This record gives sequence, structure tokens and C-alpha cells, in this order.
Amino acid sequence: MYMVESEKQVMYVGWDVEAVFISRPNRFVAIVDILLPDVQNVAVHVHDPGRLVDLLYRGNRLLLKKATNPGRKTEWDLIAAKKGNEWILVNSAYHRKIAEWVLSDPDISPLGQVDSIFPEQKIGDSRLDFLVLKRDKRIWVEVKGCTFVRDEIALFPDAPTTRGKRHLDELTLAKKNGDNAAVLFLVFRADAKYFSPNRLMDPGFYGSYQKAKNAGVDFYPLLFNYREGNIYFNKTLLSHEI
Repeated sequence: MYMVESEKQVMYVGWDVEAVFISRPNRFVAIVDILLPDVQNVAVHVHDPGRLVDLLYRGNRLLLKKATNPGRKTEWDLIAAKKGNEWILVNSAYHRKIAEWVLSDPDISPLGQVDSIFPEQKIGDSRLDFLVLKRDKRIWVEVKGCTFVRDEIALFPDAPTTRGKRHLDELTLAKKNGDNAAVLFLVFRADAKYFSPNRLMDPGFYGSYQKAKNAGVDFYPLLFNYREGNIYFNKTLLSHEI
């Protein structure tokens, strides 16, 4: 059984200002009050398709980063949200870089030492995050971010995801066709001790998860922390399906 528990620094993700959440008119935009003089009701970009209901609620504290593209409609990116004494990374734009770091470190990666890593590879009707080559074996890898926890169990997804279900179905087919396949769940909640697919939120995803697992697709929930602008790998989580 794959199990690693050894904190390592992954990468730096800086932020520029703190803010207070007001509302979320759609899944891509949040309205906030920035903690600067006379900077209120500002639209910021939310780079996470999840509902984030226990992180994005009125009055909660946020971390923002100034966008570098002058032509954007929103001038700020949402980076993290407060949960208790922790900051939780809620920007999926960094997921692929984090996952590539995992796959490139044989002491951390559940795949061990690999020969090549190719991002953004097409399979069937989908484009998966990575195709990994290891000793003449192809391993398809998809990456999912998880920020929702109930009773110390990290749950994915926190909103119905037809795209996520399709990815699992593609991985199941790849496995049946002779390749290997895996999903990395990047969990960004320090209070998580276990991981489970969220059956109540998305029965369709849960069904595809079970079919994929029965076909031999591997699932690896990996716990990360975000402290003082640094992302740290913490450990792998045990699975505890509910």
C-alpha cells in the first residue's frame, strides 16, 4: 500500500492583499472588500469550479493576488480562504504544477521513478492532465483538487461534475485497453484525515469511481498545507468511503 508522511516544500504561491468575502454572483467571480482604504465591492476571479460553501461565505477572510494581465476584466485572483487558523488554497490554476512536482519526485510520487511526463494529453473525447511513461508502460494521470471536509473526511466533488465523471470513464477504458491509470486528489485541508468520493453530492461520479477502482485505476489522496505563501506536501490520506 502506498503511504508517505514526510513534509516537503513544493512551491511558493504569493499573495498581495487580504480581503473579506461578500458574495459570489457566479462560479468565476466573487465580490469582496479589499482591506485597503476605500477599496470595496471589488470583483475578483475565482479559479475553482467547486461550490466552496464552507470557505466562501459572507465575512470570511481571503488572500488575493494582483493579476499581471492588464486586459483582464478582473484585476485580482483569489488565492486562499481562511478556515479556522489555516489558510486553504482555492486556486486550481496551481494544481498541475503541484502534481508535476509530485510525479517528478520518486520519494513522494505514488508512481515511483518515472521516465517521462507529458502534460495535457488527449485520450478519447477528453484531455487528461498527464501521460507518464515508466519502463515501456503508459500511465494516464488525472488531477483533482479537494477543499471540502466533513467530520475529518475530505470529500470530492463538492458540486456535481460531469467532466470529472467523464475523466474517470476514460481512465477506466484506458485500463481495460492495457494502459495503467491513476487519479491524484490534491487535498488542501489540514483537518482532513481520510478521503472519500462524495456519493451524496454526485452519485454519477461515485458510480464511475467504483467502476474505475474495480477496473484497477489507482486513487491517491495527497494532503497539502498552505502556510506563509508556501505549499507543503504533508502526507497521503487513508481512504474511508462513506
